[in-house]
Amino acid sequence: MLELLWEIPLLLLRIVLAYVESLFRLFVPPGRKNVDGQVVLITGAGHGIGRCLAIKFAKLGAHLVLWDINETGNEETAAEVRGIGADVNTYTVDVTKKEDVRSVAERVKEEVGDVDILVNNAGILHGLELLRLSDSQIEKLMNVNIMAHFWTVRAFLPAMLERQHGHIVSVASAAGKRGTGKLVDYSASKFAVVGFTEALTMEIREMKISGVYTTTVVPLFVDTGMTRHPRGRFPKLNPMMKPSYVASLIIDGVLRNRVEVMIPGSLKFGMAINNLFVPRKVVLLLEDFFDFGIDAQDKDLTEGKDKDA
Repeated sequence: MLELLWEIPLLLLRIVLAYVESLFRLFVPPGRKNVDGQVVLITGAGHGIGRCLAIKFAKLGAHLVLWDINETGNEETAAEVRGIGADVNTYTVDVTKKEDVRSVAERVKEEVGDVDILVNNAGILHGLELLRLSDSQIEKLMNVNIMAHFWTVRAFLPAMLERQHGHIVSVASAAGKRGTGKLVDYSASKFAVVGFTEALTMEIREMKISGVYTTTVVPLFVDTGMTRHPRGRFPKLNPMMKPSYVASLIIDGVLRNRVEVMIPGSLKFGMAINNLFVPRKVVLLLEDFFDFGIDAQDKDLTEGKDKDA
């Protein structure tokens, strides 16, 4: 009982200090760490955000390990990285197959060494109503968007824990914080990514490992070709962002060891509404007012255009 009399005031003091530190960091962000010479592995490196991340990490002096199922796109990214003068190794990998991930991971360890930063970026999106999706579409999306995280992290995390040095980066989505129509499968997978990374963060903390970090990336619409028909009453509030811009903010968050990176920053305000005691009907009224969402991705077919692969 006497111990509680000391512990409770101490806990309150530490909470106050945590708030003060958080407020301080709004104005003075933590310094950026140096990744020169570190090994950065990026999945889905053949296009979009993955390609932009590779280029920007290369400019910081990192050794790039590029994974993608699309060999052509992956080699195009590698050519750009080599043009910067960075070291790069490429591997054609189907991240949905755990045996493939394990075997290629062993090759990486033998040919390159331990991975310092793992960026789970590979992802797909169908953009169709749940009842219009095929079983195989649902299974493939879940395998790419979340199950691959299990296989890659299980392959590279042990060495990070042993060295007490490393960083796991998980690219989720705003749809992983708030469910969105025509994205039932996608939202489910990205909610899983958020939960996976949050739980992994706590697990590492319980191990008393201080040198292994995690970052969850939560972007809105990104112009990668997956989301072709975003919808909103005020487009400037939900812009289709360029992959290069998103990649810059991701890297800044990783270098500052941020636990979560929301892009754009204004997204935090929208998410805060969900975390406050706000009646469900109020949330729905706001959603109706802003008309936030996407149109079915097969809209291209009705417009006489070929649907992207």
